[in-house]
Amino acid sequence: MTVKSIKPNVSFSLFTASKQVQFIQTLKRIRFSGHLILTSPDDQKWVFYLCQGSLMYATGGTHPVRQWLRNVAAHSPQLKLDRLAIQRDLTGFNQANCKTCWQYHLLSVWAKQQKITHEQITHLIKSVITEVLFDIAHAQQTTYQIKQDNTLSTELPVIDVEEAIAEANQLWQAWHHDVVADYSPNLAPVIRQPKALEARTSEAVYHLLSKLLDGKHTLRDVAVQMKRDVLQVTRSLLPYIRWGLVELICIPDFPSPVKQESSENPPATTQSTQPLIACVDDSPLVCNTMEKLLNASGYRSLVIDDGLRAIALLISRKPDLIFLDLVMPNTNGYEICAKLRKLQAFRDTPIMILTGKDGIVDRVRAKLVGASDFLNKPIDAGTVLNVISKHLKQNVVDH
Repeated sequence: MTVKSIKPNVSFSLFTASKQVQFIQTLKRIRFSGHLILTSPDDQKWVFYLCQGSLMYATGGTHPVRQWLRNVAAHSPQLKLDRLAIQRDLTGFNQANCKTCWQYHLLSVWAKQQKITHEQITHLIKSVITEVLFDIAHAQQTTYQIKQDNTLSTELPVIDVEEAIAEANQLWQAWHHDVVADYSPNLAPVIRQPKALEARTSEAVYHLLSKLLDGKHTLRDVAVQMKRDVLQVTRSLLPYIRWGLVELICIPDFPSPVKQESSENPPATTQSTQPLIACVDDSPLVCNTMEKLLNASGYRSLVIDDGLRAIALLISRKPDLIFLDLVMPNTNGYEICAKLRKLQAFRDTPIMILTGKDGIVDRVRAKLVGASDFLNKPIDAGTVLNVISKHLKQNVVDH
């Protein structure tokens, strides 16, 4: 099957000033721990595992298993990667109880067994993350979702988000501006006209190409086998591809060594039935951050950056929970909270005071005007989501 090339739409590229890269940087700023799931229009999924805003691992796309095996072979050649050995090391691994992916779990097992060094793990994880980021850039657009998870292990090295994006961006730019930009490194080269190819190459080159271009290995796989850069390998094959001697085809992934449960895909819910969470804060940065976090977590959001308009908007929308900045121009969180508590519709609504202060006087005053809780800035994603879950559940119980 011939694969027609599709140039990525650069306006949606992960490596421009796009929603995707802004959101990943937001997760770093708020020290988010959990999963970021990106989904393309053709239903390809990529999952990033984060701890306190740093990248722990990433997987997904066309060949997650092939990608894993390729990078282990490249960065840890001493490891035996036969299926039985992998399954043996995964003995006792319970996908339902372990929130990280099996690839990350294997790395942890091998690290404890001293089968792999700290340096090898770092290079391996960085290489996989770079590949994932590169592939996302090929997607014309993606939607994103986050799942909070505070159980991720921190035993292995973590990767800085912006450093990973910068490295992948460099590779993407080199590929995108090269003559091979039309092709995906996930395609597999296969010889279609062996006699014509043999006539155009030397005996040694033809022997090598016959061995490597069997239609069972992607361009990335071939590059690892040749210990060369995938861009160089693809560029060297380009004349043969244009002459029709070699064809790039799609190939399937290897089967997973574990039966994966679809933990990254929670049941779809109707957006209008989800709780509406309001954030009143004069800082555009805080409002923007909260809006992205809430929407990606499955909540509806109402952000208000003008304290004077807050009460009217809150009355009209009647949110299920409110985050309220303590200090704003022309008003403050105490005044707004006190006025809301006088209204029957907001007698029991959870109201969280946001502030950069952490004094006992402020906490006491917040309680006196009816605040439900008191959160410090800068906001932390895990704390915000935990507070929402706690108070919404409490509201259900009280009623």
